[in-house]
Amino acid sequence: MRPARLALHGALALAALLAAGLAAAADLEVTVVDREGRPVQDAVVQLRATGAPAAGAALPLAATILQERLQFVPQVTLVARGARLTFVNRDGFDHHVRAAPAGLAASTAGSFELRLDAADAPGARPATITVDQAGPLALSCHLHGSMRGHVVVADSPWAAKTGADGKARFEGLPNGAVQVLTWHADQLLPLPPTAATTGAAPVQATVQLQVVPRRRRI
Repeated sequence: MRPARLALHGALALAALLAAGLAAAADLEVTVVDREGRPVQDAVVQLRATGAPAAGAALPLAATILQERLQFVPQVTLVARGARLTFVNRDGFDHHVRAAPAGLAASTAGSFELRLDAADAPGARPATITVDQAGPLALSCHLHGSMRGHVVVADSPWAAKTGADGKARFEGLPNGAVQVLTWHADQLLPLPPTAATTGAAPVQATVQLQVVPRRRRI
């Protein structure tokens, strides 16, 4: 075959591959509802795609968590493995941070403890720690037992937190079978994965918790 014809065939093959790659991009919308069918905010949805590998959206490698008005803000923080968490105390009294695996897990992997001086104390400064262990961490304060928060360290490139409408949206997924894994702070027993199949048309999936989450503090 002549060089010019070989070049033409190569260009056509490359164009076909690029077109196939574009066609393989799929969209998935996951809605998380509670036991009574109402949308759930601050659920974390992670995907396991069995099709072609894909990078997914970049998850944060750094996040700031405030201690403000006796609350962790935000209440749920989603980061990638290896992310640096910075805790900032904005209250006028000392706080403590204790992080331990959430749910019914017996493991202590990823646990840590910090102490933060009151915001107006001399020399008060933020505390920073790196999280390397995938999974959800429950945050609490020994000094103020009502304070609760969570950090979810994702081990999937496809992870998102639901908004007030209960929805998590993913774009550019590979076509094929997808497992949907859902976590919520009040769902102590892990939910089984939900199966979905992505394709050329956008796909919607619904996951129902077995609980009604506690009312959020404002």
